Amino acid sequence: MAGKIKLSRRERIKKGIRKRITGSNERPRLSVFRSNKGIYAQIINDIDGKTLVAASSSEKDFSTTGTKIDQSKEVGKKVAEKAIAAGITEVVFDRNGYLYHGRVKSLAEGAREGGLIF
Repeated sequence: MAGKIKLSRRERIKKGIRKRITGSNERPRLSVFRSNKGIYAQIINDIDGKTLVAASSSEKDFSTTGTKIDQSKEVGKKVAEKAIAAGITEVVFDRNGYLYHGRVKSLAEGAREGGLIF
């Protein structure tokens, strides 16, 4: 029962965020999803409905041992590296209903260190 309440709360927060944030050609949206095992990041152009760049902690070439926060920072750096290679420097950050804390914050810091501006 508590799991349903938590998910519906996150969905409500997510809708509020997505009302204000959209990804365009100039500034696509950096969306974050976290599960218990991993963390995933996508850079999305909402106008075309296309994912431009994606990175996750479950990729084959991803090898970071350590805490989940360390892994999140590495995913942030990797998504920034791929984005810059694709010609994307500025993004809008979408925390996807999660609190800006812990793994989500770590991913954002890693993406900033990698060269993304938001």
